Amino acid sequence: MSDRPAPAPANRLALRLARPVALIRRVVSGPEIDALAAKTQRLWRSPIRGPWITSVFGSLLLVGIPIMFVTGLLSYVAYDPRLAGNDNTPQHGILGFYLFNWVSSPSWVYRISQGIHVSLGLVLLPIILAKLWSVIPKLFEVPPVRSVAHALERVSLVLLVGGIGLELATGIADIEYFYPWKFDFYDVHFYGAWAFMSGFLIHVWVKFPAMVKALRSRSLRRELSTSLADTRPETSGELVARAPAPATISRRGLIGLVMGASATVFFTTAGETIRSLHGTALLAPRGRRKGRDPNDFEVNITFETSRIDPRVTGARWRLEVEGQRRVKLSRAQLLSMPQTTAELPIACVEGWSTVQTWTGVALVDLARLAGAKVGSDLLAVSLEPPGSPYRSATLAGNQAGNPAALLALKVNGADLSPDHGFPARIIVPGAPGVHCTKWVQQLRFLPS
Repeated sequence: MSDRPAPAPANRLALRLARPVALIRRVVSGPEIDALAAKTQRLWRSPIRGPWITSVFGSLLLVGIPIMFVTGLLSYVAYDPRLAGNDNTPQHGILGFYLFNWVSSPSWVYRISQGIHVSLGLVLLPIILAKLWSVIPKLFEVPPVRSVAHALERVSLVLLVGGIGLELATGIADIEYFYPWKFDFYDVHFYGAWAFMSGFLIHVWVKFPAMVKALRSRSLRRELSTSLADTRPETSGELVARAPAPATISRRGLIGLVMGASATVFFTTAGETIRSLHGTALLAPRGRRKGRDPNDFEVNITFETSRIDPRVTGARWRLEVEGQRRVKLSRAQLLSMPQTTAELPIACVEGWSTVQTWTGVALVDLARLAGAKVGSDLLAVSLEPPGSPYRSATLAGNQAGNPAALLALKVNGADLSPDHGFPARIIVPGAPGVHCTKWVQQLRFLPS
């Protein structure tokens, strides 16, 4: 039996790591690896690439990405996923720790939050691409792994780069209603956002001191006044080219190009949310109004794609309202009731919104008619076939109890068109568009 004492826990960990560390060192060293590393370095010769320009773009993303993440979380809250049937990501677990009852005032709250989320994501795209360009030597550096710590940093980059790529790709595809995949968009976008933010926070924690140091190393004002002829490489930093080529664009030119691209994206897409920019929304699929008909405004699901039999929306249609008692109402009877008119937006998760003038019966009046308590949760069910997405939605009591929340029968003074929900649809201040159920056949006020 040996008399040597057992190694301490810290020493045991060091012994366990010693073998893989030694293996990494053998793999990543040697003349062949050194030659490949030198060859790779010669691929990246831009004289303006360096810690400063990377930090400029990084500082913009440090502000923009958290805003985009928070507004994305608010979009999930706006669906009131704690109410029956509303949750698109029911397996969220602890990631739903922040959920709260969504507000119904001001009426434009979802329009603004989701408009910011989508518009900011598009505006940040050129900045993200510029940031990736500035650090591309790091993504292809040789050897790819130099140590255990370096390996962990590389793993965080997978979350960072892969996560932002996934979020942008799925988000832009959703805006365009282009779904070439078989997975659920909401699940992947939701969990992808959390994975990306994990990598983002690790990256900020590791790189923030270096970013601040790099930003202080050069004057932004001086760089914005430096011409192409006077552009010189940075003096130090792992991103600085070892054998820089002559400059073909100045740092001022690169910043101007990226900012110009972001401004162009903004002005050609933001018209989906900002009415004054409708005329420039050339790249927005639903950003421009086509005519002057009262019903001629944006729509997601048309009557044709809803697969509703046109006969059930005609004279025989009846609205069933259920509370303490059950009432059936024809459209003529609804029109004979006191009418409320309100200017309210429809705002959809894809980022577009439109503000129209709606007329109909207040939901609080229908609650009283059915003997339900004003402020009760409300289940609205559409005429769409069972299994259709968003065939039903549950509104929280504060939404259904808002005096401006309507069962709309008219828009802009005219009867609703089939595409906009004839014979009746829900319009609720501050709610996502998918919760403003069209072609309503049943309203059920739920007991507290």
